[in-house]
Amino acid sequence: MEDILTEIPPPSRFFLEELNNFCPPSPPLPSPFLLFSTLNKEKFSRPSLLIIAMSSPSLQVFHHVASKTLVGTLILPEIPFSGNSVEPSLKDKSCNIYALNEDDSLIMIVSVQFPITAERSHAVAKLLIGEQIIPEKVLILDSVRSSNFRGRLSPDEAIAFKLESSAERKAKADGRQDSPLVKCADYLPSGSVVDGLAAALLSRCQLKKIRGTLCVSWPEVGVSVISLVKSLLLKDVLSHVKHFDIKNLEEFLKLGRNKDFLLDSELYT
Repeated sequence: MEDILTEIPPPSRFFLEELNNFCPPSPPLPSPFLLFSTLNKEKFSRPSLLIIAMSSPSLQVFHHVASKTLVGTLILPEIPFSGNSVEPSLKDKSCNIYALNEDDSLIMIVSVQFPITAERSHAVAKLLIGEQIIPEKVLILDSVRSSNFRGRLSPDEAIAFKLESSAERKAKADGRQDSPLVKCADYLPSGSVVDGLAAALLSRCQLKKIRGTLCVSWPEVGVSVISLVKSLLLKDVLSHVKHFDIKNLEEFLKLGRNKDFLLDSELYT
């Protein structure tokens, strides 16, 4: 007689997708939206440069920039505001938008401090590039994971790579003085993968024929990689900006090197 406890059960009559037909569909999520501090949205609609900081090192750098002004935020309805502080903090789950006014040009910085799922990446990318905000140039700052990199990455060596849209490469071929946007970085090796919001943003630049650069850094945390990202910004991207005050960051990095502590560990969890 067969043992019903050890007997392999018969295969299900239904495939998993067929079983889902018996469940009511989940209600669609509300669309993300931008909220600005002024009713005059046109003031921030066409920046000369849009910087989207997603990696921990880039968030650290821009958090310590004293010369930026908070002008808006990106709202994802599924992300709760509970636990966020009144003043901007690296521990908040937020996506604040800042402005750096430089003479007659406008530089905007988006600090993405909450995870964005792959399903929501394209909606957020459309919102930031090509709809309400139409920038001349875009810089995306993210980290590369070792599992997505073709080759060996040393945990003791800070390094950065880049990818560019066709419009950015054309500007370089045409001899534009401000191209390439990131000069002190090699191209991401063939076979390496970039996914999620970073890939959606660069795809959006390609679709809208906007000069876009994606710069990914390694490792994901640490004093050395923060110093590298800071150097790339000062030497290449923001070399012409007069009012870029990062004295607080210099003191922060000095303290980190002296005490050898993990920088704001709650940001990386």
